[in-house]
Amino acid sequence: QVQLVESGGGLVQPGGSLRLSCAASSANVCNFNAMGWYRQTPGKQRELVAAITSGGITQYQDSLKDRFSASRDNTMNTLYLQMNRLKSEDTAVYYCAAAPTIATLPQGYWGQGTQVTVSS
Repeated sequence: QVQLVESGGGLVQPGGSLRLSCAASSANVCNFNAMGWYRQTPGKQRELVAAITSGGITQYQDSLKDRFSASRDNTMNTLYLQMNRLKSEDTAVYYCAAAPTIATLPQGYWGQGTQVTVSS
């Protein structure tokens, strides 16, 4: 069993920054080659924000690459998403996922999600 718990969401003003964390429980992040962040807004399909492999290879949604950055700690037990220059359109529930490969992340394990609201 793999449990992923996201945290760090909240209310932030446009232009602000926020860092999300995803902690693994009952398993270690290193058990999976790929970890990723997705986000979903009510009425819209879930979309990839960023993914990272155990080797440090990253994959981003092109429109977010200049503002968002995914990383793992050195022990690979926690996944992070640094979000800068936030916009109202970034408002969504952000989910952490884990799977053997980036391609299979949608079918992998998922956390409960953390709400990010960008508003003045």
